[in-house]
Amino acid sequence: MTSVLYDVPGPRAIARNRVLAVVTVLGVGAIIAFIVYRFALSGQFSGTKWGLFTYATIWEQILAALGKTLAAFGLAAVLSVALGFLLAIGRLSDHRWVRIPITTITELFRAVPVLVMMMLLYYGLPSVGISMEPYAAVVIALVAYNGSVLAEALRAGVESLPRGQKEAGYSIGLRKSGVMRLILLPQAVRAMLPVIVSQLVVTMKDTALGFIITYPELLYLAKQFSSNVQFGRPLLQSAFVIGGIYIVMCLILSAVAKWLEGRTRRSPKRPGGPAATTETIPVQPDDPRLHRDGTVTEVIAVQGEQS
Repeated sequence: MTSVLYDVPGPRAIARNRVLAVVTVLGVGAIIAFIVYRFALSGQFSGTKWGLFTYATIWEQILAALGKTLAAFGLAAVLSVALGFLLAIGRLSDHRWVRIPITTITELFRAVPVLVMMMLLYYGLPSVGISMEPYAAVVIALVAYNGSVLAEALRAGVESLPRGQKEAGYSIGLRKSGVMRLILLPQAVRAMLPVIVSQLVVTMKDTALGFIITYPELLYLAKQFSSNVQFGRPLLQSAFVIGGIYIVMCLILSAVAKWLEGRTRRSPKRPGGPAATTETIPVQPDDPRLHRDGTVTEVIAVQGEQS
């Protein structure tokens, strides 16, 4: 079957594509081989540099730092979603005295980088007599930035819905709060779920910025490992191990998101359930619904007699 999106390549195009594929594979292989060669030449595969990670005490420290990272991410993720809902509802308000301040706050939080906000909270507030722990500074900065981004995503999801959804809610007697809570927000969450999950992945990775304000998370621990003179300053080795942990956490979060997306898109109807059962209505041979020449009036009359 011929594709309608593009023309089927001819013999020359097929040969050219194969040559380009081979050249690309060889080029990527050459780059990888050069990196491995440089690593071997500089002694990055030596047992001395990797020996740091053969001690149980080191892995206990890694698990403790992982717990700190997950503690900051967990609280920041929950509060970011909650703040995103509040800001999105505020931006969708019909009252200007609510919508304008919320819009200003949202744009302000989105404009300030997370690292700058962390430094302002941890290093700036003590100048006015307010001290803050590194954990609180990390969580507040993550919540402020990611909550504002999620608010924009939810607002875009609500505004992308057809106007008939809102009007149908008003027609059955719902108020604006009921329309928003029962009709608009559930559909917006399902539509924007990939964006929400990707932003939560960003939240998890941004916890690494906490090492700037001495929060003892994974990157802070990796920095300490890389300065260990006894094991030859294993900078790349620490980056590989800690980076691998971050990759695993992000993959787990993406898998959970796909599972949630599959559950939300699954139809509530079950085979054999009440919605799947239908009542069989006896039909007479002379029923006008069996013939194309049956008029609409005759069909409605027969349905009215059987109802």
